[in-house]
Amino acid sequence: MAELLVELFSEEIPARMQARAAEDLKRLVTEGLKAANLTFETASAYATPRRLALVVDGLPAQQPDLSEEKKGPKVGAPEQAVQGFLKANGFASLEDAEVRETPKGSFYFAVRHVAGRPSDAVLPEVLGRAFADLPWPKSMRWAEDSQRWVRPLHHILAVFDGKALTGELMMGEGRRVEFGNATLGHRFLAPDRFAVTGFADYRDKLLQAKVVLDPAERRATIARQAAELTADAGVTLKDDPALLDEVTGLVEWPQVLMGRIDEGFMDLPAEVLSTSMRSHQKYFSTETTEGALADRFLVVANMEAPPGSDRAKTIVAGNERVLRARLADARFFWDQDRKEPLSARVTALQDIVFHARLGTLAEKVSRLESLAAEISQYVPGADRDQVRSAARLAKADLVTGMVGEFPELQGIMGRYYALNDGEAPAVAEAIAEHYAPLGPNDACPSAPVSLCVALADKIDTLAGFWAIDEKPTGSKDPYALRRAALGTIRLIVENNLRVPLITVFERALDSQTVGQFESRQRAEQAKRALGPSGGSMSLGSVRARVRSVAPGWDQSIDKSALSLLDFFGERLKVVLRDQGVRHDLISAVMARGGEDDLVRLLARVEALRSFLDSDDGANLLVAYRRAANIVRIEAKKDKRSYDGQVRPDIVVQQEEGQLAEYLAEAAGGAREALVVENFTLAMQAMAQLRQPVDAFFDQVTVNAEDAALRENRLNLLSAIGTTLSEVADFSKIEG
Repeated sequence: MAELLVELFSEEIPARMQARAAEDLKRLVTEGLKAANLTFETASAYATPRRLALVVDGLPAQQPDLSEEKKGPKVGAPEQAVQGFLKANGFASLEDAEVRETPKGSFYFAVRHVAGRPSDAVLPEVLGRAFADLPWPKSMRWAEDSQRWVRPLHHILAVFDGKALTGELMMGEGRRVEFGNATLGHRFLAPDRFAVTGFADYRDKLLQAKVVLDPAERRATIARQAAELTADAGVTLKDDPALLDEVTGLVEWPQVLMGRIDEGFMDLPAEVLSTSMRSHQKYFSTETTEGALADRFLVVANMEAPPGSDRAKTIVAGNERVLRARLADARFFWDQDRKEPLSARVTALQDIVFHARLGTLAEKVSRLESLAAEISQYVPGADRDQVRSAARLAKADLVTGMVGEFPELQGIMGRYYALNDGEAPAVAEAIAEHYAPLGPNDACPSAPVSLCVALADKIDTLAGFWAIDEKPTGSKDPYALRRAALGTIRLIVENNLRVPLITVFERALDSQTVGQFESRQRAEQAKRALGPSGGSMSLGSVRARVRSVAPGWDQSIDKSALSLLDFFGERLKVVLRDQGVRHDLISAVMARGGEDDLVRLLARVEALRSFLDSDDGANLLVAYRRAANIVRIEAKKDKRSYDGQVRPDIVVQQEEGQLAEYLAEAAGGAREALVVENFTLAMQAMAQLRQPVDAFFDQVTVNAEDAALRENRLNLLSAIGTTLSEVADFSKIEG
């Protein structure tokens, strides 16, 4: 068995593309090997800033011999069919074919024995296709090259069983990159070319040439050196796994060094300092033992420079000088932005388009202010005036110089500027938190004002795209609407908010701009009907005014609101499935309809789960399915439905009457319990059905000879499902 070593050497590959490119190279090459009938034992891919490497071990010296056969016409078939068979297979006569007996008679077969080719003859073809098909998120053409690549490709190392393969990759007319057995080390520390004979030799010589091939090893080295430096300085490293991954992809020979932030910049907001260092310079921030930002930063050099050496001091001094310039820019934005209050910047949002069909950011803020005030009535402790102020100022920092330079600080800078303007702390916090949560690991706001604005922002976005029918598809969600829905669910559930979603959705849909109408004429009519005060009118007034000039408007809102609630139901299943809750129970509760209170819905789901986990619940589910199957089969056979009233006057057996009584009692008890939201009691009411249902099946023959009696018993079985539907649709429950 032999080993294949491949390296693609180029200019610096963006760090964010390296891991995916290495995996794509591995996938394309291994798929090509399988297609060429070349088996292998292991395959491993690696990446550094200037190279993608792949080692495949356990390859055979040549392909296995193959036998190909094609079935031809039957012996005695017309001459035209026989001649066509001979021509298609390149046979001179029927003597070249074989005759075989089959269950259907004697047939001609074309049999070819194909000898396996040497692997070193097959591999260049496999590699050439893989290299040409390697996908990149972004690529470029270099000079006269027609072959696109992420960065200019310099050479290809391809060694099989210790020897260089003969092959090439055509990059364009007149330029080809030939396969070889040599590569280069570190750009500055070991720039000379050297030959290799296999992966072990390649890895060892790269290490001697100041290149750590394995990204995991480089990452561990950076983390270890950073921990040592921060411990010596009495600070702690600010946790930033994403930056650590990125820096790992920027260096081949990592050396962590520590620099100092000038004291004159330490009064800037901590987020400004850390973002300026991280975004532009890829520096790591440090913190004091109290958790405040420390005046030290870490830089990872791609150079051999032990801390304390002259080279290290030069590198640190250069980075400190660059950082001073960056922070001087940040200081300028900080000082300039505070000269104008946030409230004065709101009008500038008119010049920023949120979406071509959803208007400007100023229009979104207007909707946001109205919707957040509407939501405040469902959030205990929310001050309506503070909610409106926070909503009005939430997007104002987008037109500040600081956010223009560092977009990731939107919201955060709004908080600082709002506090500087004398706004209430709750308003400032709401501005900072209204984008949250951005993902599953993001903290969820809990302050009342923050909750109102965060909910309004996400629901307005969802309602807007629902109104223009730009919903997520199975594979595409360009506006991150699934994330907005998941964030809304978390805000409601984690804070135990009793929000009637349908009402809020309808209000949000009503507040959308007139440009969301299906036709321009209808939009203009609605605009004239609403007038300048339409956005602040009550829901009923808005609908009454619009209905007079745009028939069907309120019906379309109802339909969109229900569609949006269904979307939330699907997202809720995702959230709960991650928590171990069965998705079918959510479907069973939601199928009843009319449930738009997520807290209440989850309480019902939990009560249903507990009920089904009990013996009474499990057995009742089995009995329900038996009853439903009988009714379905008989209804199909009789071509009619059985959902009529049970007639007590024709009840014959005691078990029939007892079941009818218990069904009525259980339905009434469940309804009373649901009114007061005692879902456990509602399930207990259903649990009383187990004994009478079991007794009915044990003692009563459903398909009685008397037609009226049979119909009454089928209606009784149907009533079991109707009664259970008071708490959930049991037909949705799996297992």
